[in-house]
Amino acid sequence: MISPTLTPEPLLVTPKTENIVVVRGLTKVFKDFWGRPKARAVDNVDFEVRRGEVFGLLGPNGSGKSTTVKMLLGLLYPTKGHIEVFGKSPRHVATKARIGYLPEESYLYRYLDSKETLDFFGNLFSITGQERHNRSQQLIEMVGLTQAHRRQVGEFSKGMQRRIGLAQALINDPDLVILDEPTAGLDPIGCREVKDLIIALARRGKTVILSSHLLSDVEDVCDRVVIYYGGKIQALGTLKELLATPDAVRITSPILPRKTMETILGLIRQDVAEDKIRIDTPTQNLESYFLGVVKKARENETQTSGATSGNRVASYLRGESNETGTSQERMLDRLTVPTVVNPSVPLSTNPIVDQTTVEANSKLLTLSHAQSETGDLASPVNQQQNSADAESKANDKLSALLGKK
Repeated sequence: MISPTLTPEPLLVTPKTENIVVVRGLTKVFKDFWGRPKARAVDNVDFEVRRGEVFGLLGPNGSGKSTTVKMLLGLLYPTKGHIEVFGKSPRHVATKARIGYLPEESYLYRYLDSKETLDFFGNLFSITGQERHNRSQQLIEMVGLTQAHRRQVGEFSKGMQRRIGLAQALINDPDLVILDEPTAGLDPIGCREVKDLIIALARRGKTVILSSHLLSDVEDVCDRVVIYYGGKIQALGTLKELLATPDAVRITSPILPRKTMETILGLIRQDVAEDKIRIDTPTQNLESYFLGVVKKARENETQTSGATSGNRVASYLRGESNETGTSQERMLDRLTVPTVVNPSVPLSTNPIVDQTTVEANSKLLTLSHAQSETGDLASPVNQQQNSADAESKANDKLSALLGKK
């Protein structure tokens, strides 16, 4: 075991120590028509959100979560207090361009389809046409709407609208992503994929602020959480700190012989009262069981006409180049390399030819063989004869047209 004192000090400083959002003394008081205080939605709140962190905003309805989010976005002005986002005011235009926001209700143009919707939002960020096209395709595939990309958004179900809403929140490749109830209306598969996406964004160094009433989702992805009640922060910290039960210990083991169990229980009973000991069988949660059932159905090639799952995170969100163009270039490189194919030798034994080239060459051989049998693949003599016949026919047609004139 390495002593902590031997760890070089520079290694203790990680990118997560950089604060992306800083809130100090934040207060928001809503007033009536006469300027009298009506509701104190947020009351003297302090917290910060670090780079690469998934930060959860929790609390019952009306506790101040949405009001805080709107002030972080510059949509509401605080009555009192200080907010910094990337070291600037939330109303700073360049700062807004680095934020992606999914509201609790997706406000989309109902007569646009998925591609047009993403193209519209991408144009707001001055993304070039080809880049918008590439990102839109990747996002539509990522959120599982490839089969419905030509349908108008107004025809989408609640869950499908959340999917395209999530895509539009990521079109600008934001450094700060604010998600308000992102899994509302989604099926369990969609919920799992959204959580996987959040984790992938955090691993790339992006910051995610998640507001949700589904505590299981928050527990799966958040590093730290803040719990609001009455506009004030009632708890703040990491999930490990907040959820740990310091006065209890759980021991999990495989099934033990009865004699061994009795010996262990006998030792425990010497220090612990009988009514404090509980023995049960570990169980998986319903989400894990559900996803397992669906995975088996997918492996059996069961078809579905709904939103698809199992899609990869868009390559530009992973910080990679356009994979489509790269794969096409590699394919062209492989096809333009002259290779000698011996039909009597299996292609898989050639160390130079990869699996993709093997499949391509096999298809070419099959097509060539079929064309030879039907006479479509002619010899050089027949090719010259066919060329001469075609030229003669063309001359005859030209002469006929000139004669008509």
